[in-house]
Amino acid sequence: MPKPAKTEIELLKTWTLSPTATLGSAVRAKGILQEIQARLPAASKKSVILEGRDLTLALPASDKAAFAAAVAIVSGVIDAVETLPVIPREIEDILTIKTSERHRWLADGRLPSAGTRTVRLNGRARRITFHVFDPKIVEDLLDRGAVDEWREEDIEAKAEKRRKAAYQAKLTRSLKKTGKAAKKRAQEPDDKGPKPRGWEEFDLDGLLR
Repeated sequence: MPKPAKTEIELLKTWTLSPTATLGSAVRAKGILQEIQARLPAASKKSVILEGRDLTLALPASDKAAFAAAVAIVSGVIDAVETLPVIPREIEDILTIKTSERHRWLADGRLPSAGTRTVRLNGRARRITFHVFDPKIVEDLLDRGAVDEWREEDIEAKAEKRRKAAYQAKLTRSLKKTGKAAKKRAQEPDDKGPKPRGWEEFDLDGLLR
């Protein structure tokens, strides 16, 4: 009778991402996983999986050296995860903002950049550069509801811009109207020109009364 095949025992280790690390965002949690996978050797990249906020590393028992190396890499990222820069898609999910809002607030300085990062798109030679953000600042913006304040400011600024545009249009129309009236008056004959000789005496005789 053949002996049953032995089931190889896996080497397992799990890390739980804190709310401070993910900032309440599933997109941020996935970003942390991708950061870890980017640092792992190609053979170990798929050995780390994410379920909720739990990161699990699993390798065969025969791969003790690879497991130890992977544990060191994952642990290093986890230890520094709260300082890991927040990338655009993560900050949009964390603050619940649109891409257009991120661009506008970044441009006017309300959303401070922590620098830029350049990456190559998968399978392509093209590289893209984008701004990243300090997780502590992002957390502060989230806690104090800065996005709601900024949206109110934008609404007020837009209304003020409309008022100024309406006033400018009214002023332009008024100036055009005044200019046309002045031009018309200039083209009209002048009834107050020099009077004929002897007009004063003619008037004194009462012939015009």
